[in-house]
Amino acid sequence: MRALVWIVEDTWEATVAEAAAFLPADAEVTLVHAARSAVETLAEGSRHGLLGRRRPPPPGPAEPLRVISDEAAEVLLAEARERFGREAGVQRRRGRVEREVVAAAEGMDVLVLARDGDHSRLGPHSLGPPARFVVDHAPCRVLLVWADTPPDVDTIPPPPEHPPKHRPPH
Repeated sequence: MRALVWIVEDTWEATVAEAAAFLPADAEVTLVHAARSAVETLAEGSRHGLLGRRRPPPPGPAEPLRVISDEAAEVLLAEARERFGREAGVQRRRGRVEREVVAAAEGMDVLVLARDGDHSRLGPHSLGPPARFVVDHAPCRVLLVWADTPPDVDTIPPPPEHPPKHRPPH
């Protein structure tokens, strides 16, 4: 079995713990971290600038953002690998995060990731846009985990008052 474990700053500990618990001991595991490219980061800043929002100056010395990002990813992947407790490859990717994770999942048997949205209730908002894209486009099975204790079943939103209109099949 080949498994990919998506390492994200806020949820990596739960993702690694679930992967260690559910993946067979002989699984070939790769831990992947994906970061936005510098062009996307600059574009985001430019968009905020055009909308009149000011960005605070970066803290600390004026090191290039990519170097800082790469160093942080290395530390995060090393910690995740240690926490995983057995052999695992690591992969750093840069670009559109959701597309990089999907590309990394090609040829894998399973992808392990954590919910990255609203953790206060069950429902579609428990997945943020990147995780939703990955779940919808993954070329393999997906093990989706909660990074913390899942909410109670009574947090499911009520059904709509009127049933949706019947749509004929395509």
